[in-house]
Amino acid sequence: MSGPGWLLRVLGGLPKPTKRPAPDDEPPTTLTRDRIGDYLLSKDYRFVVDDDGDLTGTWDGSRFWFLLLGDNQEILQVRGRWHRQLPLDQRAAVGLALNDWNRERIWPKAYVREEEGLLALYSEVSADFEPGATEDQLAQVLACGLGTGVQLFAALESTLPTAPPAPDIPDN
Repeated sequence: MSGPGWLLRVLGGLPKPTKRPAPDDEPPTTLTRDRIGDYLLSKDYRFVVDDDGDLTGTWDGSRFWFLLLGDNQEILQVRGRWHRQLPLDQRAAVGLALNDWNRERIWPKAYVREEEGLLALYSEVSADFEPGATEDQLAQVLACGLGTGVQLFAALESTLPTAPPAPDIPDN
């Protein structure tokens, strides 16, 4: 008998899979900046604490923040800001590129903001850890936020123009 594995199981052609125990029954614990910092240090990542008390660092030239949000600081957000800014007249091209990204991928959320007369592009991955987080859960969200943010910014490098073309100068 051939076909999808789930169908074969339903029809009796495959044994029912056995449930494997979780590799680690670690209970979730409260999310803290220290836990985030410990993870970053364990990966030998360089970061600082900014004036607002947030952890921040640079990956592939772009700035990332590790924010604790919510009434009880239970929401972890990894927010990245692309190292380039674009002129306002490129808003339509930026919007198309970010729409394509958001339509085809789950992470990170990508958006554009106008800042000081230029367009700034951001990535965000957020997770609500109200009941706490295990070390594996924390590591997964931090790695996802950084990894997918860096991927987004790399894709933008190849998609969006680096500078408007120079005007033609007539020969004398």
